[in-house]
Amino acid sequence: MPPTVTPKLGATLTSTGVDFAVWSSSAEKIQLCLFDDESGDETVRHDMLRGTDDVHRVSIEGVEHGQRYGYRAYGPYDPDKGLWFDPAKLLVDPYAKELDRPFQTDHDLATYEIDTTNLVPRAIVTQNLEAEISAPLLPPGGFVYEIAVKPFTILHPDIPEEIRGTVAALAHPSIIAHLKQIGVDAIELMPITAWIDERHLPPLGLTNGWGYNPVAFMALDPRLCPGGMVELRETVTKLHAAGIGVILDLVFNHTGESDRYGATLSMRGLDNLAYYRHLPNDPGELVNDAGTGNTVAADHPVVRQLIVDTLRHFVRHAGVDGFRFDLAPVMGRTAEGFDPNGETLTALLSDDLLKDRIVIAEPWDIGPGGYQLGNFPAPFIEWNDCARDDMRRYWRGDQWMTGALATRLAGSSDIFEKSGRTRSVNFLAAHDGFTLFDLVSHDHKHNDANGEDSRDGHNENYSWNNGAEGLTADPAVQERRRRDVRALLSTLFASRGTIMLTMGDETGRSQRGNNNAYCQDNEITWMDWQEPDTELVRHTTWLAGIRRRFSVFSETDFFAGNGDIEWLAPSGLPMQVSDWENAENRLIGMIVATDDRSSDSSTRLAILFNRGHEDVEFILPGSGWQDLLSDKPWTNLLPSRSVSFCLKG
Repeated sequence: MPPTVTPKLGATLTSTGVDFAVWSSSAEKIQLCLFDDESGDETVRHDMLRGTDDVHRVSIEGVEHGQRYGYRAYGPYDPDKGLWFDPAKLLVDPYAKELDRPFQTDHDLATYEIDTTNLVPRAIVTQNLEAEISAPLLPPGGFVYEIAVKPFTILHPDIPEEIRGTVAALAHPSIIAHLKQIGVDAIELMPITAWIDERHLPPLGLTNGWGYNPVAFMALDPRLCPGGMVELRETVTKLHAAGIGVILDLVFNHTGESDRYGATLSMRGLDNLAYYRHLPNDPGELVNDAGTGNTVAADHPVVRQLIVDTLRHFVRHAGVDGFRFDLAPVMGRTAEGFDPNGETLTALLSDDLLKDRIVIAEPWDIGPGGYQLGNFPAPFIEWNDCARDDMRRYWRGDQWMTGALATRLAGSSDIFEKSGRTRSVNFLAAHDGFTLFDLVSHDHKHNDANGEDSRDGHNENYSWNNGAEGLTADPAVQERRRRDVRALLSTLFASRGTIMLTMGDETGRSQRGNNNAYCQDNEITWMDWQEPDTELVRHTTWLAGIRRRFSVFSETDFFAGNGDIEWLAPSGLPMQVSDWENAENRLIGMIVATDDRSSDSSTRLAILFNRGHEDVEFILPGSGWQDLLSDKPWTNLLPSRSVSFCLKG
């Protein structure tokens, strides 16, 4: 393995010009190409000098901030041996921090000896300005709100048209007001770095609207962030002023260069063997642990440094609060398998600039040993699909779900026990899958618009339609769906751990039953701000207030059972073995000891669940219980398909 390289890769402004540096151990020669800013024409090529560290360097005097550039790499073209050198391909610097245009899909990008100068974005030499770095704005047990920038803002009537669909729109007062209203602690932005459409989409007339197909890890996509790092930094500053943190969803598991039939855009053309994983003894066969055609070799020292430098870039120059890592096991995988103490994960957790940042893992991929929920090192918090599925199955009416629900409400000790505290991110729905409203409106997915005959997307969604599939004018069905969404939201907000809501689930947003809407950059995914379900918004706001009011939701230790938690049957007596083992049990109560921040006192909070379709009597022990929603004494009547919160007076 090559030695760890200097962090001074990329384009670095000096007092007299720019130092350019790019790493490749396999290329015979690399050339720097400079382009005219106005015409876009290539003006000159400079041979780069290779050092003993395999860094190719050249210093050009007189070059300034704003200069467009790219690379060409020379060497053998032999894909069966993992060698993809083709000087006809213009290559984007892996350390590019700004691009002059978005990536576009074209067959020529994957065709040997066809020049791609007019197809590939040019990197831009940037002047890096420092951001104000503050303590991360996500408390324990905090509320994360997942956002796809364009779908979230493109239809908002109060946002000026010129910034709709961009990162700048997130700082608009109307957006901030909505986030504050529903109690969001931090927003999690789906990928905003430069990506390319999968090659099968253009023939279908579709485009990637999610961004989970990156090419340049550091460069912001010009479609979402036309103002570059300045736009992101200013947006982060305004959100921070409102008390809202910003978490970036980053993809380090694969790139848009895809499989061996994919495009040569950057790392493939510079050093395919180093940047990507290959089958042992078969360098021509790319490993596909991400299910997208290739897998980034995150354990390679050069790639490790690129990942850490990318994270440092977004903290230092935008001031972001943390990161969510897509298909995160790739970042801990070595030739021997997943290693939670691997050098890449250790490097980012021990870095002086990164060690206090929020880090969130999506703890699964499709590679060997790819399901790693509960196995990431602290302080990682982890998306918990067991919580998602068990909460869904409980409310769908599946058998044997009482104990599973209790375990998820209490922080999933079965998963995180070895950590000594919960590191769970509990959620009901995310970008990948049904929206919350679609979950209670469809028995099965409806992905016809994706052009794959609905073969794509999850088949087991643990969903139900409440009596009609999809859109219906039946008011009874509509009310049942709203009731179920309220109950699901209440369950999520009553769970111990960090919670996450995906954009629009508090407004009743639908994707028409599409549970894999990555390629629907249209009204299917765009959030309709004209007709939100205001009742659901109010309910979400109320739940967020409950969660902030009581300290029990910000504690991450597991319950000890010494009076800090009680499980109740509807008789008001403790749950018995027969209650837990009743496959059809529809009722469970939870009483927790907690501080009430509104009165600076200690008290008990009861949370009661009725998944049945009839109102039932549910007695609370003792007297003086208040129903927090109605602010009236508890009447011992627990409505059907509901969750009630009661406070001991």
